[in-house]
Amino acid sequence: MAVRIRPLEDAASGAWDRFVQATPDATFFHLAAWRRVIAEAFGHATHYAYAEQDGAVVGVLPLARIRTRLFGDALVSTPFCVYGGPVSSTPEAAAALEDHAHDLMRRTGVPCLEFRRLGAPDLGWQERPPLYYTFRKPITGDAEADMKAIPRKQRAVVRKGLGNGLATVVNGDTNMLHRVYAESVRNLGSPVFSRHYFRLLGTAFPGMSDVLTVLHEDRPVASVLSFHFRDEVLPYYGGGTRAARALAANDVMYWEVMRRAGAERGARVFDFGRSKSGTGAFDFKKNWGFAPQPLHYCYRLREGARLPDNNPTNPRYRLMIAAWRRLPLPVANLLGPPIVRGLG
Repeated sequence: MAVRIRPLEDAASGAWDRFVQATPDATFFHLAAWRRVIAEAFGHATHYAYAEQDGAVVGVLPLARIRTRLFGDALVSTPFCVYGGPVSSTPEAAAALEDHAHDLMRRTGVPCLEFRRLGAPDLGWQERPPLYYTFRKPITGDAEADMKAIPRKQRAVVRKGLGNGLATVVNGDTNMLHRVYAESVRNLGSPVFSRHYFRLLGTAFPGMSDVLTVLHEDRPVASVLSFHFRDEVLPYYGGGTRAARALAANDVMYWEVMRRAGAERGARVFDFGRSKSGTGAFDFKKNWGFAPQPLHYCYRLREGARLPDNNPTNPRYRLMIAAWRRLPLPVANLLGPPIVRGLG
């Protein structure tokens, strides 16, 4: 039977996710729940489609349209996520899903189609010059062995933080996470996501997400939302207050995520997420002994269209970043969510 492309509906979410879980090239960001999160948190149109053959799912394509006045118009797989693009179990399904994406691009008149690839780039597609890198590394689940695998200087920072009287708690408190995260990104000059988005993430992935918060004298100083997928742990949204640096609280936070995921959940891969080259986050992850792996952001463009360039390292955003750092936190929290919905 020929491959058929069908739009994802709620009734098919279970079959979609079973395919994702069983397919090595699929990632946490291919799961069906992202469709609802993106639509409800940001108001973007989603176009999730799957390939079906002989009654079975043989491929999936998570896709959403990011359309804002400030940042333009694009079909992205997958916005607000590190990885994306179609995944399939047969060449026929892969070709059908790619054809479907091209047809959707033509029908909607969108000038840009973007796939975010962890592995090899898509043949024949235009690729962005290296900008985003991911950081992934095996862990053992043995705390002593995983601590020794951290480079000596960074290991000393972690041990110093562990001696600073810090406590950690793991729960689903995305409100506490947001308070810490909002201060952290404001200090970096970046707009913050809404509390609603964090709450949606906390409820969309039951059993696959948690919040770890570091406390100093009962005050939260660092917090991170992590995702758990197969044998991987992905600390995804995290940050610290101004007090966190002197306490090495961020270092303790990531160590505790690594230690707990390995020992309690059987995680064997620590995915530190993406960072842009030339940033402090990029250097921080290298200091932990993670080797940067370039991500392949691949594009189809309509004639006359240009590659999107919405990243904060773009020189035109420097003045805005400097001004954002000086905003009172309540003002930054009010202005941030409408801006960040277009960044994807």
